[in-house]
Amino acid sequence: MSQNHDPRDETSGKGNALGDQAYAVLKEKLLRGSFRPGEKLTVRKIAQEFGLSSTPARDALNRLAIQHALVYAGPKTVVVPNLTLSQLREVTEMRLALEGLAAEKGAAKASPEILFQLEEAQNRINSALDKHAYTDALWANKEFHFLLYGCSNMPILISTIEQLWLRIGATLHHLYPDFAISRSGVTNHRAAMEGLQNGEPAEVRAAIEADIRDGYRQLRRAISEQ
Repeated sequence: MSQNHDPRDETSGKGNALGDQAYAVLKEKLLRGSFRPGEKLTVRKIAQEFGLSSTPARDALNRLAIQHALVYAGPKTVVVPNLTLSQLREVTEMRLALEGLAAEKGAAKASPEILFQLEEAQNRINSALDKHAYTDALWANKEFHFLLYGCSNMPILISTIEQLWLRIGATLHHLYPDFAISRSGVTNHRAAMEGLQNGEPAEVRAAIEADIRDGYRQLRRAISEQ
């Protein structure tokens, strides 16, 4: 062992790794709508869930708060924020531009296997809607969109879209139960898959943009009624 080696470096490195793991899991849950607007997360709760000390748990929450995915309601408590109408409008305008681009570029490069994976994701969405398991539907919905976007091979674009979904993921709960009844999202996803099968990237983009617009109208109504 080197004379300059400090055993605390290993402990610190392990703590950082565990904090990174907690951050990654929490981030994915926020992206997929596992948390609802107004839900509280405490340092103690996260520490217990991941078997962490308070420091890496707090660091994970801090990172998400810096990204505006969470808001501090106290020194050790964060809250999943509600979007305001102006924030919803801004996020939606950005989503239309960026996700439309990612969908079109992704469709142009997607392999036949991607269509099969999209069908599988959509089947999971349909099954969840039939069971009124809306959190499960949102989980699969994120998978559907990012499977398509990932084909674009544009990592900066995908990362930027993820930041928008961090802001809106929890708010997507307001889509239901209306979206489960109308199946607007299902129709748009089917149109996207049809465009992909027909080799028409522009049709795929139009379908994803329609999906975002339909969602915006429902979310706007829900937020206005709060």
